[in-house]
Amino acid sequence: MDKQFKLFKNKKILITGHTGFKGSWLTLWLSNIGAKVYGISLRTKGFNHFNSLRIKGVKSNYFDIKDQNKLKKVFKKIKPDFVFHLAAQALVKHSYKNSTETFLSNSIGTLNVLEGLKTLRNNCIAVIITSDKVYKNFEVKRGYKEDDIIGGQDPYSASKGCAELIIESYFSSFLQKNKNLRIATARAGNVIGGGDWSQDRLIPDCAKSWKNKKPVMLRNPNSTRPWQNVLDVVRGYMILAKALKTKSKLNGKPFNFGPQSKENYSVIDVIKLLKKNWKNFNFKIQNSKKNYREANLLKLNSSKANKVLKWKCALKFNQSVELTAKWYKNYLYSKNVKKTSLDTLKDYYYYLKKKNIFYKSDI
Repeated sequence: MDKQFKLFKNKKILITGHTGFKGSWLTLWLSNIGAKVYGISLRTKGFNHFNSLRIKGVKSNYFDIKDQNKLKKVFKKIKPDFVFHLAAQALVKHSYKNSTETFLSNSIGTLNVLEGLKTLRNNCIAVIITSDKVYKNFEVKRGYKEDDIIGGQDPYSASKGCAELIIESYFSSFLQKNKNLRIATARAGNVIGGGDWSQDRLIPDCAKSWKNKKPVMLRNPNSTRPWQNVLDVVRGYMILAKALKTKSKLNGKPFNFGPQSKENYSVIDVIKLLKKNWKNFNFKIQNSKKNYREANLLKLNSSKANKVLKWKCALKFNQSVELTAKWYKNYLYSKNVKKTSLDTLKDYYYYLKKKNIFYKSDI
């Protein structure tokens, strides 16, 4: 087992949204470390990454985090050592069609998690994940810092901004003086990686089109995003949780997790790299007008995480896209999700070891 995360072994870890894209990778990693993982998610039908992994020992609770009473009961029963709150309605386009659901899930759902944390009497570390889209986006080239203005024009961004305000209020009003509890918020954006099958996301859309031998339709090919691999991001969440345990001054603080400033690339840059990894993969530019708003430029400044947590992306942009493309290619040929995902973790550990971030794999 790697030395950096040995503190999670045999600890009770509660992950909301554990069946989602990032949640499933976090669950897989922590389970391999030897943590006792508990999850809260909506029950999903059909194929998804988590269901196909079939991770032994994970105790799943299926209900909506909008149900505060059930949530409190689970917190009281488990008495978690660590909490990672990822449950959310995470799609911008969906937020226009279902704005009430988005605000309730992302804002009130977060409030309910805080209420659950407030009832705990045991020592607990909580990392609450929001989004890079919490910032009022002026589409400027400089990266947004943690103390920039919170805002959001679309329902998704606004719901995450509301969550940040709720977290700040609860921390100041109820949690700051609780010696048993430490919390922090994590803001990361445009995460890519294998196992994501969400609608209206670039990589899943590309993978589905490639599988069906059809060109993918691009809405906004010149939009730039802070693309980063899901394993770099969940490693950041774990590093933040570890730091919270030993550094009280981090209590209540937000952290950005994004690639270096020069690593901001456009949609078309991603497509070009995918074409190198997937044969007979093509695309078309969609000319139809959108009835919802998407930012053209979005950029994070992660210097705080770099300096305070010693965290940075282990994968460069091309490595992240290539590792992602490899997952989908291997899955489509083998249909073995668990082996494909564990192989991806091994590949990622190779990059960590190469950069002296880890010295020994736990896979």
